[in-house]
Amino acid sequence: MGTNQEAAGPSAQGADTPQAAAALVAGYSGPALLVRPDATVIVSNEKGVNLEILLHHKAAPEIPALVAEAARTRAITVGSVSLAGTKGEILLEVTVVPRPGNPGPGDLLVLARDLTMERNLRTALVESRQRYKDLVESSSDFAWEVGVDRTFGFVSPRGALGFKAEELIGRAPADLVIDATEYAPLLFLSDRPMEAAEVWMRRADGTHACVVGSCLPLMTDDGEWRGTRGVCRDVTEDRDRESALNRARHREQVLNYIISTIRDELEPQDMLITAAAATARGLGAAGSRIYRQNEPGQFSVAAEYGDQDGIEGLDALFDPPPTDGGILDGEIGPWRVLAAVTRYRQSVNGVVCMWRRDEQGPWDDDNRILIADVANQLGIANEQIANHERIVRLSRTDALTGLLNRRAFYEEELPRRIARLEVSGQMAALFYADMDNFKRVNDVHGHQAGDEAILALREILLEHSRPGDAVARLGGDEFAMWMDGVTEDVVTARATTIIEACDDLKRFSGHEDHPLGVSLGIAVYGPRTGETLDDLLARADAAMYDVKHAGKGGFRLAPPGTVSGDAGREAKGR
Repeated sequence: MGTNQEAAGPSAQGADTPQAAAALVAGYSGPALLVRPDATVIVSNEKGVNLEILLHHKAAPEIPALVAEAARTRAITVGSVSLAGTKGEILLEVTVVPRPGNPGPGDLLVLARDLTMERNLRTALVESRQRYKDLVESSSDFAWEVGVDRTFGFVSPRGALGFKAEELIGRAPADLVIDATEYAPLLFLSDRPMEAAEVWMRRADGTHACVVGSCLPLMTDDGEWRGTRGVCRDVTEDRDRESALNRARHREQVLNYIISTIRDELEPQDMLITAAAATARGLGAAGSRIYRQNEPGQFSVAAEYGDQDGIEGLDALFDPPPTDGGILDGEIGPWRVLAAVTRYRQSVNGVVCMWRRDEQGPWDDDNRILIADVANQLGIANEQIANHERIVRLSRTDALTGLLNRRAFYEEELPRRIARLEVSGQMAALFYADMDNFKRVNDVHGHQAGDEAILALREILLEHSRPGDAVARLGGDEFAMWMDGVTEDVVTARATTIIEACDDLKRFSGHEDHPLGVSLGIAVYGPRTGETLDDLLARADAAMYDVKHAGKGGFRLAPPGTVSGDAGREAKGR
């Protein structure tokens, strides 16, 4: 084959010598063959050896067909041939050229060019362009180009900001940018590369959009600006989420500040005072007020802070309290008021209010969320205070009568009242009452009847006391009453009335010879005498026992500054 062919003679149709034939194909850069019209190879160059082998084995039938066509027409024939290679398909462009100078059938040149890489590159380029096109069209980003006329010359087919692409072509980007003159330079007209530049723009529906983009300027070799191209992305939702997250973090910080401030207080009442101040500061309010519900629908001020001028009539805003989410937004004079009910286990137990100047504008949603969170915490605080007050009340009151008990009367009530009298200089009186023959009531009629008798005496003492007087059950059948601002004449008249009213207690008597009644000892107190509380109690107690020893059922005023009678309790003789 090839260089092993017989010497070319007259049958070689113009190939004078093997050397001349070899020289004819040697200079071609690709595979080259000199063949006869039947595709028999006369000679091949070095790169054409493999092609010669394929022809010998009839493995490339397209080549003999091209040779036959060129031999018939005596014209150059071109075609493509696909061959199977070890690394995939090989594509050849085959050109068959009739030997010049041979008018009839003669030798032909077969010249092959490998198009495999070119085809692969072309295919890759087409795929790459299609991929880029698909990505651009499917991306939420939008690509654009601004020309030297400072208008959009290209926008992604999907358009941008609610505009169709054709609606943006020819428009100046500055017309869509909010406060375009504040950007230096403006992304769309930049003469230098920019990355992650933030621009606020108008959407087609008029709403605002936050756009982040990058760009590259188009410059001539002389440095003259000819336009800018780039890509942008609408990040409004991202910014909204970031803003909402930042606001939530701020609310959490303010709420934590308020909660920690409340928890630092040991006294329950101080908790609300501190909460009012912390809430006003945390929400930037001029003032705040916290109410507690005493009875259903009845609220009283528990704590307040800040500017209270012109806030009269605040209570009327939540009468009745708001039910729709528990939030109320209103105006009083120069103030914008925001209020929320406080709850514990779904039950309303108070209201928290705050106000600021009208020129500061309306309260926003963050303020409403925050005051609702604060109200939740204050609902718990109100319940804790109510529980504390209940515990204190139980510790200070008698379970049966609801009157002050001995400890509250002697250790809290009287010292406070005496201290007040030392300032005012007024007189006061301590009534010490003990029921006569009470033991017989329990023995004969039972303890229920005894309790009823005690409650009857409670009603008598309350009926004949004044608002502000202190009445206490000291234990068993012993009672006490304290009256401020009285004279001996008033005390005597009041004691007479009480003893007369106690005649009704006889209906509880255990025996008609031992009627149920009351012995009353009274000590008048003068703050200028320097008498101690213990001495005062001893005088009243001694006066009561004098009545007992005198026959029971009456009263006696204790002599001033002395202890009369037998103070021993062994002979009460009930």
